[in-house]
Amino acid sequence: MTSPAVSTDPVRLHVVHTTAFTYPEPATVSYNEARMLPRSSAAQQVVSTTLTIEPLTWSTVYTDYWGTQVTAFEVLVAHQSLRIVAEHLVDVRPPRTVPPSASWDVVRSAANFDRFAEFLVDTPVTAPPDEVVAVAAQASAGRTPADAAEAVCEAVRAQMSYIPGVTTVHTPASEAWAARAGVCQDIAHLAVGALRSVGIPARYVSGYLHPAHDDDIGRTVTGQSHAWVEWWSGGWTSYDPTNCAPVGAHHVRLARGRYYDDVAPLRGIYAGGGVADLNVEVQITRQS
Repeated sequence: MTSPAVSTDPVRLHVVHTTAFTYPEPATVSYNEARMLPRSSAAQQVVSTTLTIEPLTWSTVYTDYWGTQVTAFEVLVAHQSLRIVAEHLVDVRPPRTVPPSASWDVVRSAANFDRFAEFLVDTPVTAPPDEVVAVAAQASAGRTPADAAEAVCEAVRAQMSYIPGVTTVHTPASEAWAARAGVCQDIAHLAVGALRSVGIPARYVSGYLHPAHDDDIGRTVTGQSHAWVEWWSGGWTSYDPTNCAPVGAHHVRLARGRYYDDVAPLRGIYAGGGVADLNVEVQITRQS
């Protein structure tokens, strides 16, 4: 019996990401950076992308050190609300079936350390506790770098419960590990630190995830802002440690860096206004 062919056709996703701030009193000024614009790559082709900001006084788009498109914007008029709507149409390809696999000698070479030093040296947020280092060492033993990387991610995930509200965007990986709980950001931080501890370059990725893989075409669902990792084992491989699966046709990449702070979707400051009420919504429609 012949196995059914696996489709290599891209999946077209329509993403609408709405961020709304409401202030109890008028804010006088606001200065912000948004990392909400996807870029085309081998894994995804951006058909269209827009970022609508209301109100808006001035904005500009530039590419940061990590290759992410950043929209810097200012609001210099009194305002009691701020609404940012990112809308994208992206064709996303299924995952590569066989990840590249160089030898340990290549992955751990001095030349490779020089090349990928930023993705091998940990930050305070991603630094793994000794227990995670031991888990990574055990999971990687006797495996090629590519197989080891996946095994490390799975070993870390096996000891973490996905529980929203236990951590914040500023929680270090060590604290999430101590609680054995967190969300995709925490699991990605732990996976990045664990991979680096065995000498595999690893980076943090932000984006969107369509949660219902077999959902009807044309039906809009509540999507997720999501985080995953990429490791280098002869080439870059994208992997979702929260779901223990390769990144594929239901992931839309926005930004990559060393950890969350490098890719935060929105950061800024404002004067006046009081404590803002924040509402974030991601709607995703599969169009093909």
